[in-house]
Amino acid sequence: MSTEPPETTENTEPGTPGAGDGAAEGAAASETAAAEAGDGAAQQSEAEAELAAQRIERERIARRKAEKAGPVESGSKLSGTAADLLAAVRAVEGGAKPRATVFSEPEAPRRPAPEPVRRPQPAPMPGTPAGPAPETVDAVRAVLTEGGAPEALAAQAVAALGEGTADQLRADPWQLLRVAGVRPEQADGFARALLGAECAPDDERRGRAVTVWLLEQAALAGHTALEMPTLTTALARQGVPDAATAVENTLAEGEALAFQDALEESAAPAVRDEEAEEGEERPVRVLVGLERYALAEESLADGLARLINSVPKQDGSAEEWERAAGGAGPAADLVRAVAAHGLVLHTGGEASRAEPAAVLHAARTLGLRAWAAAHSPLGRERFSALLSGTEGQGTADPGSPAGTAAAPPVATVAGLLSGAEGPGRDMDGALDLDLLVVLDAPLLDVETAALVAESLPDGARLVLAGDPGVMWSAGPGRVFADLLAARVCPQVASRRPDPGPLGELVSGIGIGELNQVEAPGKEVVIVPVRDAGEAVHRTVQLVADSVPRAIGVPARDTQVITPGHGGAAGTRALNAALKERLNPGPGRFGGFDPGDRVAYSPAPGRTEPGQVVKADAEGLHLDCAGAAVVVPKDRVEQSVRHGWALTAHQAAGGRWPAVVVVLPGDAAQALSRPWVYTAFSRADRHLSVVHGVEQALPRAVAEVQPKPRTTRLPVLLRPQVPSVD
Repeated sequence: MSTEPPETTENTEPGTPGAGDGAAEGAAASETAAAEAGDGAAQQSEAEAELAAQRIERERIARRKAEKAGPVESGSKLSGTAADLLAAVRAVEGGAKPRATVFSEPEAPRRPAPEPVRRPQPAPMPGTPAGPAPETVDAVRAVLTEGGAPEALAAQAVAALGEGTADQLRADPWQLLRVAGVRPEQADGFARALLGAECAPDDERRGRAVTVWLLEQAALAGHTALEMPTLTTALARQGVPDAATAVENTLAEGEALAFQDALEESAAPAVRDEEAEEGEERPVRVLVGLERYALAEESLADGLARLINSVPKQDGSAEEWERAAGGAGPAADLVRAVAAHGLVLHTGGEASRAEPAAVLHAARTLGLRAWAAAHSPLGRERFSALLSGTEGQGTADPGSPAGTAAAPPVATVAGLLSGAEGPGRDMDGALDLDLLVVLDAPLLDVETAALVAESLPDGARLVLAGDPGVMWSAGPGRVFADLLAARVCPQVASRRPDPGPLGELVSGIGIGELNQVEAPGKEVVIVPVRDAGEAVHRTVQLVADSVPRAIGVPARDTQVITPGHGGAAGTRALNAALKERLNPGPGRFGGFDPGDRVAYSPAPGRTEPGQVVKADAEGLHLDCAGAAVVVPKDRVEQSVRHGWALTAHQAAGGRWPAVVVVLPGDAAQALSRPWVYTAFSRADRHLSVVHGVEQALPRAVAEVQPKPRTTRLPVLLRPQVPSVD
């Protein structure tokens, strides 16, 4: 590992960062959301297809809500389960142990796992989604102006609240919290302007709105639900006088759901020895979550249980599978596990991807309709190249007609679900396949994972493969980690180490050690810097000059990764400086010029690196891993950023010949072992570390674990699936 001395001879001015930007990585995934346009002659976009699937999901949720008992009038005295909930809340707040009978319904056992929802492939819809009517936006703009809120929020408010947004805001000004980026104190000011003397801290509407807002913030941080004490404490911090009543009212209005989860023996040891009596109910934890994520997590558990408990489709005899395993080399254990089970977990680093590739090849040789799905287009292209090498260059795919050659059976997860890529759907609406290998599985959030599980036909096999050392999903949940911990299916750990100095460095980080590695070919270079300004300067120098000259990797193949968007050395400052050096221009279209590297987010939590091709009346034309994308003018600001520099969450699922990781002094608090592991492991041939955090880096690797997330997947799986020893 070599170290370059500080160098200040070159004059490079960093760009000016935006005001008020934090460096928190967890918020990065929620800052961009847009609809994609113009994929193909019919201009059917992946985002439109996703929206169609989401509409179906919302309809399913609405049907399930309609099946509940009639509504409880807001503010009225609750009875039955809702009243029991309040008693449980009071018990938890008072330090008492809530009993499992609070929510128990002996006469009604837990509902059986429903049949998976089959989503037919969405029909092409030409053009872009129609926006709200101008008169609707104008009416909302008038209400916002009256309340002292920015008019620019009008379109977002309509998108969040739907029809009658203006009337909704007048009746309940705190509904403004449904707009991304609005904080409780801002909604309070808006409410005071509209309600005058009627506005009060104990207003029931405020309590409900703040409760929902806190649950939404928790989802952005990765939680699918919050424990009751955590939620009530947070409500008190936001000035809600009676937090328990606020939660009660939120549940009564159907804006959130409450759950009881039985605690494991280890979670409540004190209750077992002296105080426990024969036959005493097990203690439970009370949680509250948004219906959207609660139903997704339940659906995921049901779908995975269906796969685990069903008999996989038998294409090929046991002897044929054993022969395939015998010829799979290091992938033999994985092939055998896939042959006998509906769900298999596979763990390992970059080199281990050869094993899922071998499984895919073996399955297709045996006649199975087998596909792989990657998190990003870059991951798809990388695995396609690996699979082509596995199956032989220029050979016909075993699943193709004789004498024909086919593209490797690899899609992105989003493209597979939307129907834009992959095998399509069968007559029942399930994916038309027998085996699906999902790569980069740690990046699956609960909603995406639920859609995958629901979309698989009965008898299908699912392999979730990924590196458990990388950061968890940008969205709520920790699906892969939960499944590994639950031990409900076979787990196959690859023994293939990533090669070379980079592999040695990353492997050490994975076990909490930041080791010095021998790097005779300058595979790893440390560049010390004194401050953020020097960090930006040295980063530009590395990308534009040093790495191309010394390593032979051009600037277009070098990716910069930094902890956050804001700050003096965040993505905004770095991208401004890199654009000035690598592709200067006036930014005629929303700050972009042809040739600019960009990060395009077709949906929250997804980032696709690309390049600007041109701009015209249709919008901004991008090339994303060979796919032509047109982003409408009104979506550019929301969904496109410059992409020479990314955050680690944005870079997850991708890999580049050279990576420059920038660690300015103010980034120390954002570092953790998974962050460092993810950022450093994006490099294929060369890694430069612009290092300004001193001992914070080895301390983060050794001591800082990922922040815990509250999820329910293991609890939901436990009664449906026996554990695997």
